[in-house]
Amino acid sequence: MVRRSVLFTPGDRPEMMRKAPGSGADVIVFDLEDAVSLARKDEAREAVRAVLTEPEFDPDSEVCVRVNADADRIDADLEGLFAEGTNLRLDSLMLPKAGSPSDVRDLVSTLESHDVSLPVIALIESGAGVLAAPEIAAVPETDALAFGAEDLSADVGATVSADGSELAYARQRVVLAAAAHDCTAIDTLVTDFEDDEQLREDAARSVRLGYDGKLAIHPAQVDPINEAFTPSDEELDWAQRVLEGKREADAEGRGVFEVDGEMIDAPLIAQAERLLERAGDR
Repeated sequence: MVRRSVLFTPGDRPEMMRKAPGSGADVIVFDLEDAVSLARKDEAREAVRAVLTEPEFDPDSEVCVRVNADADRIDADLEGLFAEGTNLRLDSLMLPKAGSPSDVRDLVSTLESHDVSLPVIALIESGAGVLAAPEIAAVPETDALAFGAEDLSADVGATVSADGSELAYARQRVVLAAAAHDCTAIDTLVTDFEDDEQLREDAARSVRLGYDGKLAIHPAQVDPINEAFTPSDEELDWAQRVLEGKREADAEGRGVFEVDGEMIDAPLIAQAERLLERAGDR
């Protein structure tokens, strides 16, 4: 599943939710947590359910709902979504402030009480969550880890400079945990949605770190993010030639082979496969 861009939309804004698929985001997240004030939680639950049950709402993108972080509000979120049935256009749930494997398991258990099974995107945005990221990723229902730098900074009391180096360890730990357990890794957002240069630089860094996609808070961020995570024609041509070379080498019983004067072995084959996977060509 390709998750280059993951766009948040406030759950109490039905007109914005209906327009969200037009952004081109791979994943649209209807947000019941931070984007909605306490006074409007019930209204947001009703609005999200209404949009998800509209017959004409059937986007090509993955549709996700971010529930709240504490147990009581999660119960209310899921009750609001599923109490009248489960015929919703919904593909996944995002769990904010995931701090331990039990947080994911508790969400899954509550879903099961509604006869619902959905993959979980665990949002890692606390010190506890960063330290427990490998165990969170190991829960079978965890389908992705998303890194939340803003909440993490607040949690640990960090003052983050422009290059974000203060959070480098956490950012790398999350992507490593995801890779170790075959989860999608989604990097943190850029809060200034008008700073296109910063977004492009940060997205390029996300790609270099090994992330599969990036969070977005405004539709204007979607295209630059998609562009950053889409392999170039040259990269795809190289990957296709590597896999063709592998097929020939396998037929001849050779473990290594040459492409463009470069010796290709297992790590480079994996890199080629990853490029094609990111392009949706597998």
